[in-house]
Amino acid sequence: MTIKIGANPIIWSNDDMQSVGASTTLEMCLAQARKAGIQGMELGHKFPQTVSGMKAALEPFGLEFISGWWSTELLTRSAEEEIAALKPRLELLKGMGCKVCIAAETSNAIHGQIDTPLSARPYLAAGEWQEFARRMTVVAGFLADHGIDLVYHHHMGTVVQSREDIARFMDLTGPSVKLLLDTGHALWGGSDPAELARSYRERIRHVHGKDIRPFKRAQADVYDWSFLRSVLSGVFTVPGDGCIDYARVMRELPDYSGWIVLEAEQDPEIANPLVYARMGRNYLVDTLIATGHMKGDAS
Repeated sequence: MTIKIGANPIIWSNDDMQSVGASTTLEMCLAQARKAGIQGMELGHKFPQTVSGMKAALEPFGLEFISGWWSTELLTRSAEEEIAALKPRLELLKGMGCKVCIAAETSNAIHGQIDTPLSARPYLAAGEWQEFARRMTVVAGFLADHGIDLVYHHHMGTVVQSREDIARFMDLTGPSVKLLLDTGHALWGGSDPAELARSYRERIRHVHGKDIRPFKRAQADVYDWSFLRSVLSGVFTVPGDGCIDYARVMRELPDYSGWIVLEAEQDPEIANPLVYARMGRNYLVDTLIATGHMKGDAS
């Protein structure tokens, strides 16, 4: 059993609001990630999109490429059209030896709209779930044939946000569709991250370590902020700086093997990325040692 700790570059530069962290170069991000003890990186908008470019960017820093977010549009296009659009990404994932493809349905999502409150997030009608799940299962089967798991990212402002959404999605999709457990999105969306881990441990293939600041979440809920406004307020932080008990979550995943990826969508001018990456990494190492997932001599 092996767990590695990675990071998402949104700690340094935001993908949905590219003005946030715009002055941070890719080299600065990678150098700080390595200095913080990070072993691998997910994709960000400043990264190369080719195998040769990605290797050239990461190898000088001794970092692995983990995977990257893929926005599916399966409510508006067929599984076959989605697969055709996905093929260039598949080449990158296979060429870099990735094991998972992160997917989230975004055809009607509102998380990238700073003036749209989260209360306006999309819902699927009862009759739409079956076809959505069927299409996702077809895409997951295609990826599985290439040795890659589709890991679905439940996310605020999308059709799979609440505990009820996650249950319906997991019940209707086939076993080829795996789950990405994002602790921060889980808690904010109304789920208990540890309960999700327990319920879907056999299908969880990827974990995002993102924590919540309860006061900021309460403000976002009461004032019905948009997702991006909530992010700018500091609703998210790294594990160890919020309210989620990661030991409780990981004890529900006794056989987990793979990546735990640090995330914290914060303004790097306010929250120093190196400080927060190191904080989150050190907290996760201590937690994984305590839960028996990592040896006590981990450096």
